[in-house]
Amino acid sequence: MSSSNDLRISRTLGALLGVHCGDSLGATLEFKPWSQIIRQYPNGLREIVGGGILNWPIGHATDDTDLTRAVLLAYRDYEESKQPGSKQLVEEFNIAKAAAEYALKWNEGDWPGRKKHTRPIDIGNTTRIGLQHYKRLKNPEKSGVGVGSAGNGSLMRCIPTGLFAPGERRQNESIAISEFTHNDLRCTVACAAYNEIVAALVNDKTPQEAVEIGKVKADDLGCAKVIDAIKEGETLPLAKIANEGPRGDITVRASGYVLNSLRLSIAALLDLRSFEDVLVDVVRIGGDTDTNGAIAGGLLGARDGIENIPERWLEKLQFRKEFENVTMRILQLQEDEGKLLVRLDKED
Repeated sequence: MSSSNDLRISRTLGALLGVHCGDSLGATLEFKPWSQIIRQYPNGLREIVGGGILNWPIGHATDDTDLTRAVLLAYRDYEESKQPGSKQLVEEFNIAKAAAEYALKWNEGDWPGRKKHTRPIDIGNTTRIGLQHYKRLKNPEKSGVGVGSAGNGSLMRCIPTGLFAPGERRQNESIAISEFTHNDLRCTVACAAYNEIVAALVNDKTPQEAVEIGKVKADDLGCAKVIDAIKEGETLPLAKIANEGPRGDITVRASGYVLNSLRLSIAALLDLRSFEDVLVDVVRIGGDTDTNGAIAGGLLGARDGIENIPERWLEKLQFRKEFENVTMRILQLQEDEGKLLVRLDKED
């Protein structure tokens, strides 16, 4: 890997492991209200300790990181399908279908860290129904749950598309990967806008520039509610909410509604404190802490790079080594393909 890609490597790893950190940190406090968290952790929970209502092992992935892994492995498989001798023709490769197949394995017990054939202990209703439909139909375009089911279950897993899909593919694949479980417009457009922000951050845009790019994408796709959520996130006083609680006219709710999570992640991205301090405050607000932590952690990691994520957190993550290895494999294959295309272009 050439040194010119060092920034991309750092921010790509930061984004993926930022999701994992936010998920594993937040799992301890999931479903707890701010009022209870502030009494137990006045300065916020600052260590990944496991436990929580579902008694998680320390650093273990919940559904947020598990389903991010499903999408990540789909991108690895796509890049490997381009290699000589691959049994899978790249022209026939469907990223959304590959991600859905991995998600189905997760749902049916073919997954690291879990006893064979056992179901996940944490799965959202929309995800569960979507995967049931997908198992029967084997068509990611027809399996999702439609209008009215606007949970954050596709936003939490979408970040590999922002990291590995270029150009127009990024929008189309963001939407398609959301649709196999969540095909409400608020979900699909939130994923597309979020991934444009991620890609901009990896390409060294400032946080504010990246947010503007996200708003343009939401506007292009015709979803005013996503635009409004991003704008509200720009004005949200994260530290104040974490210290004083989500009350009054502050539009933060702890539910799993996709636009609540998007709004909170934008506030986190634009808060220029350290990765640790911002993520601790996201989780300190309470409610859907693992998913809000994962979604915000992805943006913060893409902003700050892996070097700015606390090592004491990274060393506890269940999938750290795998995420690092798969990321480097994808980036190497993409770099090799780019060099080949340049050489062929010169020969022409």
